[in-house]
Amino acid sequence: MLDTIPNAEEMTSLVGKHLYEVWNNLCALIDGKYNMDCLWNKGGKAWKYEYKYRKGGKTLCALYARENCIGFMIVLGKDERLKFEAEKEIYSKEVQEIYDNTHTYHDGKWIMFEPTDTSLFNDFIRLLSIKRKPNRK
Repeated sequence: MLDTIPNAEEMTSLVGKHLYEVWNNLCALIDGKYNMDCLWNKGGKAWKYEYKYRKGGKTLCALYARENCIGFMIVLGKDERLKFEAEKEIYSKEVQEIYDNTHTYHDGKWIMFEPTDTSLFNDFIRLLSIKRKPNRK
């Protein structure tokens, strides 16, 4: 857990104005589709912050922040990978390549994206809906 949650000024100076806007747009998109608990944590070795979307002990996804970079991670388990692979061609080439190049662990594929704009957001929402149906209209 974090002692203090970073404010807009801290986030802007960490990731930059443009990426902070991308971060906020992605959060707004997820918040618009899902009613989840949101938890701030330290980001481990590779990231300064982690912002996790969870409900009932299950993680939907997590956003990460470090200097001049943001991350969006989704973990797909075995059944979720089968669903993705069945409709893989509807996703952008970039998403397909990142999926293909992500190592598969015993508990699933930990897929990390580093968005620099909103161009993959439709794919992100599609991926999230494989994990959990949106619970907001």
